[in-house]
Parts: sequence; C-alpha cells; structure tokens
Amino acid sequence: MAIDTKTLLNLRETTGAGMSDCKAALDESNGDIDKAIEILRKKGALKAAKKSAERTASQGIVESYIHGNGSVGVLVKLLCETDFVARTDDFKNLAHDICMQIAAANPSYLKPEDVPTTELDKEKEIYAEQLKAEGKPENVMEKILEGKVQKYYEQVCLLKQPFIKDDKITIEKLIEQSIAKIGEKIEIAAFTRYQI
Repeated sequence: MAIDTKTLLNLRETTGAGMSDCKAALDESNGDIDKAIEILRKKGALKAAKKSAERTASQGIVESYIHGNGSVGVLVKLLCETDFVARTDDFKNLAHDICMQIAAANPSYLKPEDVPTTELDKEKEIYAEQLKAEGKPENVMEKILEGKVQKYYEQVCLLKQPFIKDDKITIEKLIEQSIAKIGEKIEIAAFTRYQI
C-alpha cells in the first residue's frame, strides 16, 4: 500500500519519530494513523528501556517551581546525557511538568523501591485489618491487598503517579515518551518540595 506524504508528515509531527520509523509503522498498520502511533509508542518504550539500561545521564538541569500564592515550592534535578539536550525546550518543559506534578501531588518517594520496608509493612497490615473487618474471604484477600499496595504506590511514588495533565499516563510513562522523542536517557535524580 502506498503511503501518502501528508499522512507520513502528520505522523512524524504527532510523534516526533524519524521518517523511516513513521513509514515502517504506517506500512505495518496499513495506513491507519492511530495504529501507527500505537506501534511507534510500543517501539519507543522498548527503545527507551534499552537506552536507559545502556547509557549514563550526567548532564541536565535543576528546575524550580513556585506555586502562584508562594506557599509551595519545588526543586527537581533532571538528568540527561548531553548539555545540548538539557538546553532544549522539550527537556525544560518536561522538568517544569515534573515540578508541577510534585507541587500538586506531593509524592514522598521517587519509586516503589524507595519506600521503607517498615512503612510498607505497616500499610499492608492496615489494609489486611480493613479487609478482615469487611469480611473478605482469605482466597481473594491477597489479590485485593496487592491492588491496594499498587494504589498506595500511585499516591506516594512520583514515577507511579498519574500525570496531572493527562491521567491516562504515569510520570514514568511521560519520561519514557520523552526518551523516545528526544533520543537520550532521562532520569529524575532528586526532588524536594517545600510547603508553608
């Protein structure tokens, strides 16, 4: 099937992927732009995971955000591989979005592995008591408990939180999308949130 140039350019503009990747995705999806976007996103996520494993992020920026009334302030250290990328608008916008996320959602940790075992055990204990009080059968309690732990991570871990500008993706997915678009490893090194 011949792919028209307008569709190809539209896909490239929408996804930021290379022309050859866009053409391959359109060929694979028989010209369906929505399916092509999905194909590119899946490939981008795989490329992002590979880039993250292989490369070192030693450049970046420290972004700040002060909420309008001055009662909340956030600092984020966002790293990438080159100072060239660190100066791009896409990278700065990502850092700003992450700052706004932290200001709004107030995460305590970056990722689930950062949650202290004692804190997690205490949460599990509370959930187990709640489920017993509700009379849930033992055979389903473990599954419900796992779901509650995942919800807990969504509340306290920045990477697992739904993005405030698009709750269909998490901050982790937002970073993966940025890696696929920018083409470099990106990671949050640290963040701090202050509140009056």
